[in-house]
Amino acid sequence: MSGWQSAASRGRGVVETPTRLIGPGLRGFKQFLMRGNIVDLAVAVVIGTAFTAVVKSLVDNMFTPLIAAIGGEPDFSQLHFKINGSVFNYGQFLNDVISFLVVAAVIYFVIVLPIAKANEMRRRGEPQAKADEPAVSDETRLLTEIRDLLAAGNGPAGGGIGPAGGPAYPPAPRA
Repeated sequence: MSGWQSAASRGRGVVETPTRLIGPGLRGFKQFLMRGNIVDLAVAVVIGTAFTAVVKSLVDNMFTPLIAAIGGEPDFSQLHFKINGSVFNYGQFLNDVISFLVVAAVIYFVIVLPIAKANEMRRRGEPQAKADEPAVSDETRLLTEIRDLLAAGNGPAGGGIGPAGGPAYPPAPRA
């Protein structure tokens, strides 16, 4: 065997094949994409985009002509004013504000308000949690029990029994 052939055969185990390197990375990427919250987010973006198109059409074809009939201007997008040669197109801004208000109103009345009402109805059947009582740890509870036991019968006035059957505390010296 020549020198280059022996060097090539020794190096075969050193370099990993590309599929060994790429495979785990692709599996991790697939797991990342298939997690529930990523898929839900993607669906929400697609539905939100379609919903925006519907609301834009509603504003452009219904609300803008209605407001134009009242105000006398048929198309807000053409409204503008000029200052020193600069053109300010405030009409398109008015269309966008109307679109935003309609989207916000629809989201509130179709999604937020019904969910809030459903949560309120669900909470009516549950007992109210006592918020004024703080949570007590096990150590605090045990120390309270020990304190109560000592106060109930093992104090000097309680007549408790100490070690070896004697009084709990030695009598105070009399002066």
